[in-house]
Amino acid sequence: MTKVMCSTGLRWLWLAVIVLVLDLGSKIWIMGHFQLGESMPLIPFFNLTYAHNPGAAFSFLADKDGWQRWFFAGIALAIVIALLVLMYRSSAAQRLNNIAFAMIIGGALGNLFDRMVHGFVIDFIDFYVNDWHYPIFNLADSFICVGAVLVILEGFIASRDKTANSKG
Repeated sequence: MTKVMCSTGLRWLWLAVIVLVLDLGSKIWIMGHFQLGESMPLIPFFNLTYAHNPGAAFSFLADKDGWQRWFFAGIALAIVIALLVLMYRSSAAQRLNNIAFAMIIGGALGNLFDRMVHGFVIDFIDFYVNDWHYPIFNLADSFICVGAVLVILEGFIASRDKTANSKG
């Protein structure tokens, strides 16, 4: 690796690649083993259910004429570029933020791939309680959410550390 890759947050991009491979691999498996709308119960509150989502989270804008595909693709690309810049500007030692950014990048690229290739995002994770179902999502969405939580957590940790250092 180059010196820039080893010393900056870009060192953590391997994690984005793993997230992307896991996401795309899971979607390929679902498409190969399920028909659209088919559901398979795994445990009492969790199904695998093959679904297409032309919108964003919670099917936001899914009922529009197709422009949302390009809109959400543009947002994903902007987020990936912004996070790559942040990773480049950060130290490789800032593990939590770089791990979070890599998870978000990998997830965003997985969903971006779906939008560009299929025109929709492939979803399959279906949690429910009785007749209430949480909106179906995928591994990319999961990694994006975990990454966002880690960014928030890092904000609290950094804030606490600054407070402790200013008192010390």
